[in-house]
Amino acid sequence: MADSPIYIERPAEPVAERLARYMRPGTLSLAALPPLSLYVHLPWCLKKCPYCDFNSHEAKGELAQSRYLDALRADLEAALPFIWGRRVHTIFIGGGTPSLFSPESIAQLIGDMRARLPLEPGCEITLEANPGTFERDRFRGYRAAGVTRLSVGVQSFDDVKLAALGRVHDSAQAFAAVEEARAAFDTFNIDLMYALPGQTLAEFEADLEQALELEPPHLSIYHLTLEPNTLFAKFPPDALPDDDTAFDMLDLIIARAAAVGMQRYEVSAFARPGHRCEHNLNYWQFGDYLGIGAGAHSKVSFAHRVVRQARFRDPARYMDQALAGQAITQDHEVSRDQLPFEFMLNATRLNDGFELMRFSERTGLSLAALQTGLDQAERQGLIARDFARVWPTERGFDFLSDLQGLFLA
Repeated sequence: MADSPIYIERPAEPVAERLARYMRPGTLSLAALPPLSLYVHLPWCLKKCPYCDFNSHEAKGELAQSRYLDALRADLEAALPFIWGRRVHTIFIGGGTPSLFSPESIAQLIGDMRARLPLEPGCEITLEANPGTFERDRFRGYRAAGVTRLSVGVQSFDDVKLAALGRVHDSAQAFAAVEEARAAFDTFNIDLMYALPGQTLAEFEADLEQALELEPPHLSIYHLTLEPNTLFAKFPPDALPDDDTAFDMLDLIIARAAAVGMQRYEVSAFARPGHRCEHNLNYWQFGDYLGIGAGAHSKVSFAHRVVRQARFRDPARYMDQALAGQAITQDHEVSRDQLPFEFMLNATRLNDGFELMRFSERTGLSLAALQTGLDQAERQGLIARDFARVWPTERGFDFLSDLQGLFLA
């Protein structure tokens, strides 16, 4: 896999100067800008999970909800010149645990965004919620606030496995949260993890069946991995399933999801017709996204370049900097030789693959930049293609990192 992108630390830079730098002539020429999404990061959790490498922070005392909302508003206002005139197709409020924020705070947040951004009619607005923060009628409050889609971080319905993962909820809370999500929302997602410490294939099958019996419109599946800079990386849990068992679990997911009418449209996502996550699809199709909030990342296209940005990670420092109009701490322009890999890193995750013309539209490069990698991938049985489209084979999905690595600069 590629090294992490190199973000350039810059002194505090006025928005006008940063925008002028983005708008100057460059080596790319994009005929049109891609769809734009908005990501909002709410960084606090009740407890930091030992496997989590996201920018999340254990909440201590009362949350600074009001000041953080003020910072998000200031961050968004400072970012408007970068996306002026563009309509927002989807919004995703992630974390952390966004459901620690009250429905009233989420209503204010969505109102602030609607007042400053032109949203597409029917804009998908997703909120992440954890069963440990669940209370009756709270999810209905989020629906009334303007949230259209809920993503419930169940991870498991097994109390022993939940304890091993360091989760703050139990199976009873998980069932109650999903039932409330079903009652309050037309579409919602369940997150489920597999290859957990000590987990057998039979135990996972029972977990999966409990999830599917709740008839979720969307299911996201994640293999437990030991990410750097996490507690599990420092102190690995015992009895993790081996690769063969993990593959058997994945095969079981694919078969059982298909049997109940859920299509695997992305490597880790299954959905019933009409319930795909439009926000994540925009990521995977190399669309643009503006990220606001502590540690949030952005990918924004301009006529002659594609730019990535990062916000300050520490919540307290982020609030100070955002309120001063300086939330961005790092940015860099994606180089021409990195664009093929960045595009394919996303597009190869989709079961349907991508249209060849989309590569040129989103990167400003000719298809020649992909040709060597596509030829190698086809010879290795990792992709199939015709004159208009490329898509990963079943083998390509199984060896996705190998497929993506063929497009490294």
